[in-house]
Amino acid sequence: MSKPRTLLDKLWDAHAVTPETDASPAVLYIDLHLIHEVTSPQAFAELEARGIGVRRPDLTKGTLDHSTPTLPDLATGERAYVNTQARDQVDALRGNAARHGIELFDYDSEHRGIVHVTAPELGLTQPGMTVVCGDSHTATHGAFGALAFGIGTSEVGHVMATQCLLQRKPKTLAITIDGQLAPGVTAKDLILHVIGMVGVNGGTGHVIEYRGPAIRALSMDERMTICNMSIEAGARAGLIAPDQVTFDYLARTPRAPGVATGNRAAFAAAVSQWKRFRSDVGARFDREVVIYAGDVRPTLTWGTHPGQVVAIDQPLPDGSDADAARALSYMGFTAGRPLSGQPVDVVFVGSCTNSRLDDLRQAASVLRGRKVHPRVRMLVVPGSNRIKRDAEAEGLDRIFREAGAEWREPGCSMCIAMNGDLVEPGQLAVSTSNRNFEGRQGPGARTVLASPPVAAACAVAGEIADPRRLTPTASRSAPVAAPIADAPASPPSTPAMESA
Repeated sequence: MSKPRTLLDKLWDAHAVTPETDASPAVLYIDLHLIHEVTSPQAFAELEARGIGVRRPDLTKGTLDHSTPTLPDLATGERAYVNTQARDQVDALRGNAARHGIELFDYDSEHRGIVHVTAPELGLTQPGMTVVCGDSHTATHGAFGALAFGIGTSEVGHVMATQCLLQRKPKTLAITIDGQLAPGVTAKDLILHVIGMVGVNGGTGHVIEYRGPAIRALSMDERMTICNMSIEAGARAGLIAPDQVTFDYLARTPRAPGVATGNRAAFAAAVSQWKRFRSDVGARFDREVVIYAGDVRPTLTWGTHPGQVVAIDQPLPDGSDADAARALSYMGFTAGRPLSGQPVDVVFVGSCTNSRLDDLRQAASVLRGRKVHPRVRMLVVPGSNRIKRDAEAEGLDRIFREAGAEWREPGCSMCIAMNGDLVEPGQLAVSTSNRNFEGRQGPGARTVLASPPVAAACAVAGEIADPRRLTPTASRSAPVAAPIADAPASPPSTPAMESA
């Protein structure tokens, strides 16, 4: 009998063109290459300098997200790029995609949006794949049981030219989440808690596989949030084995096998293959960590990296070590006091971590019937044109607008502040994004990472607040409508799919 293998073992073995040796890395075949306007221009320029084309343009998909403005220029109606460099990046990707025959989700595409939102919602990301992108949060796609990781600009060019990549196999880290999350606790709270437990270097050199009943209870949107921030724990990638939740999600996507044509046999055959991608019973991991979901409460960052976290009702550390003291000084927080009550200037709901429909619904559930505090500026930025349309069909945009929040066009927005959406120097932002480094959201900006419900509660209170403590209010907004007809709540009912 063969030795039990981990999910990573199975993914690696299925894609190793040549095996790894002491002298050289393995050559891995890449199933899906995602590109955007920031990291692709240099790679295309290198190809053209060498006279090389893109080997598999059909396996390369592009979108516009990082440099795209989320508001039009009110005077001209044109897109208000923050500078000419941003416009040039977008124009360069458009030209390169056209020259090389690459499908690009441009402004007029229903699926234009953040790269790690568009591929899953289309069904391009599937279990058992290798997925790469010139973006560290490519780990998001691991929620489908795909080996997905970010690559550098030179590697982007290598994949374009060869559809392969040189890689050394990472170690394996199993993180099991036992029990169930308490009401009011989200996937974002969980991953921040995990990073606080293992540290920002805890996953270095490893791929994390998230396991256990609390993970299985999460929706696909929530699982993507978990895998997205594996990078903030230092890991190369994050993985969650596919299950019925995964298959049901893919059954509603247009590019999954057989879905667009109604070929149920093709989808069932794909599910049969996808089921193989899970760790075998008895498989050995290099490291294992067990975390109890019942210990997780609404969690926020207090410092200047994602490992500096605290439950919302707990005091901050005493600042006795130099790293903590420096972070407390930058953030303007007092050691030993809780974050609750700290005045907030900006609230941002969006990013590849928390801009999906589940996230917007969570934020809207807090804002419904309430108003954003007068001193707070709140931006809500959906992850794609499709999500924006679906949210508007449910009336979520009305809830945000009536509360006093800004409802924007899709894009990375304030997560990275290279598109005109930024936090002013010294301002404190509560953000649903993934990084709180100094200046990440603008020079001198201070960032607290949080879940969509916590962010919305902070916007209402004008200070860091626990959504579980908000008093109930009668809704002054229109009720949320049912999902639109072409986004069914469950997959087509067929014997093949029900048994998958």
